[in-house]
Amino acid sequence: MRILFVCHGNICRSPMAEFVMKKLVSDAGREAEFVIASAATSTEELGNPVYPPVRSLLKSHDIDCSGKSARQLTRRDYGEYDLIIGMDNANIRNIHRICGGDPAGKVSRLLDHTDSPGEVADPWYSGEFETTWEEVNSGCQALLAEF
Repeated sequence: MRILFVCHGNICRSPMAEFVMKKLVSDAGREAEFVIASAATSTEELGNPVYPPVRSLLKSHDIDCSGKSARQLTRRDYGEYDLIIGMDNANIRNIHRICGGDPAGKVSRLLDHTDSPGEVADPWYSGEFETTWEEVNSGCQALLAEF
């Protein structure tokens, strides 16, 4: 299963989801079954590392995200991934725009895989990194349970 997590800048929510999912998959001994990555819908943060508060939060959960830098989603990604997971409604609209729609039904919001569908809060604006962590962790656990 090839999963691409997407948010606006690829420095907060989507890399958090990428590395949380990688850890969950690793802890389950299922690394060989998955390819997991993340990307941005915008060009604002291209090449930048994971936002420092997110790096710190991941580190506090023994998750290493070193070496990750923001990249932008491309139309080609649509063909290369089985699932493209956005964090909020704006991400979904931009994913559709960049990818030319969703003819194969690959695009969804992360929390739509949980019992509490909705948008993952953007900590860049809210400052609520713990809330985002809880939402991302819950979403990734639910997503993994589907496989």
